[in-house]
Amino acid sequence: MLEIKEYELLNSLIKLKIKCTQRQVAEKFSMSLGKVNQIVRKLCEQQLIQIGSDNVFQITERGVAALEPYKVHNAIIMAAGMSSRFAPLSYEKPKGLLKVKGEILIEREIRQLHEAGIDDITVVVGYMKEKFFYLEEKFGVKIIVNEDYYRFNNTSTLIRVTEQLSNTYICSSDNYFVDNVFEPYVFKPYYSAVYAAGETDEYCLECDNKGRIKNVKIGGVDSWYMLGHVYFDHNFSKKFVQILKEEYVKEETRSQLWENLYMRHMNELCLYIRKYEADKVLEFDSLDELRAFDQAYINNTDSKIMKNICRVLQCEDRDIVNIKAIKAGLTNTSFRFSVGDKDYVYRHPGKGTENYINRKSEAFSMEVAAELKLDNTFIYIDEQEGWKISYFVQNARELDYHNSSEVAAAISMMRTLSQEKRKSEYNFDIWKRAMEFVERLQEEQKSDFDDFLNLENLMKQLYSYIEKDTTEKCLCHCDCYSPNFLFDDENNLYLIDWEYSGNDDPASDLGTFICCSDYSYEEAVATIEQYHDGKVDGKILAHYLGYVSIASYYWYLWALYQETMGKHVGEYLYIWYKNSKFYAKKAIEMYEL
Repeated sequence: MLEIKEYELLNSLIKLKIKCTQRQVAEKFSMSLGKVNQIVRKLCEQQLIQIGSDNVFQITERGVAALEPYKVHNAIIMAAGMSSRFAPLSYEKPKGLLKVKGEILIEREIRQLHEAGIDDITVVVGYMKEKFFYLEEKFGVKIIVNEDYYRFNNTSTLIRVTEQLSNTYICSSDNYFVDNVFEPYVFKPYYSAVYAAGETDEYCLECDNKGRIKNVKIGGVDSWYMLGHVYFDHNFSKKFVQILKEEYVKEETRSQLWENLYMRHMNELCLYIRKYEADKVLEFDSLDELRAFDQAYINNTDSKIMKNICRVLQCEDRDIVNIKAIKAGLTNTSFRFSVGDKDYVYRHPGKGTENYINRKSEAFSMEVAAELKLDNTFIYIDEQEGWKISYFVQNARELDYHNSSEVAAAISMMRTLSQEKRKSEYNFDIWKRAMEFVERLQEEQKSDFDDFLNLENLMKQLYSYIEKDTTEKCLCHCDCYSPNFLFDDENNLYLIDWEYSGNDDPASDLGTFICCSDYSYEEAVATIEQYHDGKVDGKILAHYLGYVSIASYYWYLWALYQETMGKHVGEYLYIWYKNSKFYAKKAIEMYEL
């Protein structure tokens, strides 16, 4: 193996394809002539370089062979992720396909790799994968599809290329390198880094005096942090692949970045820091950052979403600022933004929602909600495509199920809606929708467990009683749980998100409200009585408890369906399952008295 200075000298000779004098080498590497003479003598003895009569030396064939262990074999470009923080542009195309200063990000990266002599390039795609397929023909890259992109993190990308990891560049499709950072030969494995003055929430590096990364922590002050490309050498790749394969069975590993796996095994996995100037290695985390670098985006983002906003709010692209992604929900993705001195929210419909959400029904309900002052945030909804613009509620807090005044305000809203007895053209019918989910789950083969059928039979027994009750159906919200009841600083209440609304039994709204809470049975009964302004008799109580069960069952099935789409619902899945059974048995018992 070569020493670092020996490598640098040989690499310079082969990379620059020039002959050098010892004085030129000393100047280039900031070494004394004595040290250069020592290195040159050793390389000459090993016949790795040769010196001509003019005292100029050049690399030999043996010298080229000595560099072979350091030759970069290939590159992996990770392009599977959704880049949900980069709203709204990433809602319409993968971030790696954005055009920055006239070049598409991933194409620029591929060209830079080619310029460094690296032609073996694999692009791992997932989100909007079909939009990357053209790269195979245009640049000769290989395409690998990561079907787990929506549910796992980038470890799910690297697990698909373990056989290709050797002397390998690991790249992100959305980085912009002002200068070409890639080289045909690399001495040791590294992670590129830039310096952040002041506080940062990035992955900050602590290194020893040789530059080996000894610790990584999230957040720091005046720190070098991970950004850009990474280089795995053969030894690093071999050990990393072993660890990744052993640990990929763990949920923790699949749900985290590969960097987190590296952080847990830093004693076994050796990476060095490679420092770059902050204006040379770039990643754009927001449209505002992109606009600062490429002023073409100030006046024209070439985004349909931005055009929607401009049309509704009568503004220009450049007026839409302070864009921040709101944590993606299970149904949709959203972002907040400012125009002038007002803040807004743009709701973007999620993939597959057209299968179970009627946007025309939602549009009608939003008009009613605004009229009844149940939701003063509403501005506009497109009833064909489902996107919506609303006012942003500053410092909003969701309802506290154990705050009596807040619960009273929510009950008053639900009662106002039911007492109005508005009729929509569209029915929701929570029982019918539940049965539709049963069919979908059967089609997806997600209902093949004994208790699924047992619960279905119990619910059908309950519904055989409920359907005999004579209750007038009217417009209902159909998703009345705490996150949809928002309070502002002045305790004004807004009932938001009318996606599931339509004509149904009013008991379904109260049933949803209770089934999503942590209420005891006694608290649930008290809430039903509060809704009715007093004690209720057996049949009415049975009806409302029955709808707690039916609402629980609907949302339980909905949650199972969401998980077939890769969206994990969490503890609510179990809560709704338990409430389905518990309240069904309570209601049936009362009906049979």
